[in-house]
Amino acid sequence: MAKNLVIVESPAKAKTIKKFLGSNYKVEASMGHVRDLPKSQLGVDIEHDFNPKYITIRGKGELLKQLRKEVKKANKVYLATDPDREGEAISWHLIFSLNLQDKKFYRITFNEITKNAIKSSIKQAREIDMDLVDAQQARRLLDRIVGYKISPLLWKKIKKGLSAGRVQSTALKLICDREDEINRFIPEEYWSLKARLHDKQSGDELTASFYGKGKKIKIGSKEQMDDIMEHIKDKPYIVEDVKESVRLKKSPKPFITSTLQQEAARKLNFTASKTMRIAQQLYEGVDVKGNGTVGLITYLRTDSTRISDEANNAVKSFIDETYGQAYVNHDGVKTNKKGKVQDAHEAIRPTYVELLPQTLKESLSRDQFRLYGLIHSRFVASRMMPAKYATKAIKIKVGDYRFNASGSVLVFEGFLKVYNISDDVEDNQKIDNINKDSKLDLEELTPKQHFTQPPARFTEASLVKTLEENGIGRPSTYAPIISTIQKRGYVSKETKNFFPTELGEVVNGIMEEYFKDIVNVKFTAGLEKELDEVEAGAIPWKDVLRKFYPNFNDTIDYAEEKIGKIEIKDEVSDVICEKCGRNMVIKLGKYGKFLACPGFPDCRNAKPLFEKVDDVDCPICGGEVFVKKTKKGRRYYGCEHNPECEFMTWNRPTKEKCPKCGTIMVEKGKYLKCNNDECNYSQLKESKDETDSQVVNKA
Repeated sequence: MAKNLVIVESPAKAKTIKKFLGSNYKVEASMGHVRDLPKSQLGVDIEHDFNPKYITIRGKGELLKQLRKEVKKANKVYLATDPDREGEAISWHLIFSLNLQDKKFYRITFNEITKNAIKSSIKQAREIDMDLVDAQQARRLLDRIVGYKISPLLWKKIKKGLSAGRVQSTALKLICDREDEINRFIPEEYWSLKARLHDKQSGDELTASFYGKGKKIKIGSKEQMDDIMEHIKDKPYIVEDVKESVRLKKSPKPFITSTLQQEAARKLNFTASKTMRIAQQLYEGVDVKGNGTVGLITYLRTDSTRISDEANNAVKSFIDETYGQAYVNHDGVKTNKKGKVQDAHEAIRPTYVELLPQTLKESLSRDQFRLYGLIHSRFVASRMMPAKYATKAIKIKVGDYRFNASGSVLVFEGFLKVYNISDDVEDNQKIDNINKDSKLDLEELTPKQHFTQPPARFTEASLVKTLEENGIGRPSTYAPIISTIQKRGYVSKETKNFFPTELGEVVNGIMEEYFKDIVNVKFTAGLEKELDEVEAGAIPWKDVLRKFYPNFNDTIDYAEEKIGKIEIKDEVSDVICEKCGRNMVIKLGKYGKFLACPGFPDCRNAKPLFEKVDDVDCPICGGEVFVKKTKKGRRYYGCEHNPECEFMTWNRPTKEKCPKCGTIMVEKGKYLKCNNDECNYSQLKESKDETDSQVVNKA
């Protein structure tokens, strides 16, 4: 009989840990939290110093009964939930739910699920860290008070089913503020001027950009451009100065939660919640052929880029053996030292760097393979030498004005051997042979009109980055924040960009007018710092609530009195209800928008709402093409006559036809691709700038 009981959160984690422990250990799963505040009431006794009322989560009774039986059989109980505030709180709740007060129980934590980490954690078993628990309690009660006090107000004044969370409201404000910026934006005209030049001696060509006269000049109108063009007309292009140098591009830091979510969004098109779900699977363990269940990455909720000495030595040996000694960075890599970094555990990295993504491909799902590959390559790259470029900057005199040209040549790949940073744009113009003696001829002079662009709408990647930079939320909260504001219908996502809905703008307007502190970025970040101080043992957790509540409660009373009833009318569609002849309206339900008859309850007709793809006809039957979703929620494009017409594609169709085989072209990133799998034709999307340019002075 096992003398020791180890309790983790999930069956997958339990399965991975079992293989590292002997027959004296039994591993069971709590299936996450076992106690929480009740859903039907506030669950916080404000009159008695904010005492929380915890109850057993519905459906956990039978599981707890089984765990209590296992506890009775064991001599020692090890609580091995995740190494963060949430995990510490789960362990604390298990003490009460399993009556462990009179048992020998210990708290163990590990950043990776490996044999060494598990064995070491048991040797370093400790008591529950009540500072961590209290930080989690303070957050949970703050969020409960805000949500359960403001949400009923929104139900009464707008409609049922709305919510206003402490952090989600701040995220919604960021999106609404950005939309206001875009709406207020007034474009400003500006011009660029590029000269394509030819070196008579070497035969090299280069493109130089207009700079100015002594200092940089901004060309703001066609008249100004015409004056410059007139001045440089027929003037020689003389090389005035050539400067050569070496530029280093530093290797990237290993992933933390926010950067993993950002990069997975850019490179893999993953949502934040999908990234975290798959990373959780890789952390808890995957069945690897020949090795059993293996935890492939370290803990996924972290804001530290620190790496253990053991992992650091292992990856340097791997780089040396795989790529050569020249690629190993022996100088060390700086880690983040910002005040808000908790540094509780390491960066996200592979547990075994020698387990290459390609060797695991058969054991992983497609999404697991892609995410593991991203984490593995980023970690290896973080310990490699910088990339080295030979650069050349050239100043060219034309009359009284100056043009600049620059170019770079990669002379040492360094970390680029394994990892390309998403937003890399290199000026790789080859101008090796251009020097002060070069004689340049003008081939083409291209003035181009531009207009300044409004700030970009938030994507998941840029929103996570902004939340992290402003100290809003913590690594474990980014994905839930984004999911919540979408589920509530406060924002919609189109082509990766977030737009506030009418409902979102109304809710944000109320929050801004009556609950300024809740949606204030600095105030929210300040609360996060106070929670960090609770975790550090610097302040009692109830002090945070005592300080926050009085003013908040007064605001609730004021808002209740001042806010009138707000009516948001349903958007009327051009779809006619086939049962009663009314125009159907667009409503928002649990699974997104749908069409419903406004005659409810007399007429209960409802059906899915499909977004039409403009200017695109079905290539099979000529019908209209709509955006649809599979049962699992995956987006695809299909004919209105489906299932009679079989046309469907995962990528957005266009009206363009493939010049090679005549099949319709679909959008895939920056490319248009033929939808015929047997035809591999693709082309870059046409850029508007490319068609708007003016070209003069062609030689």
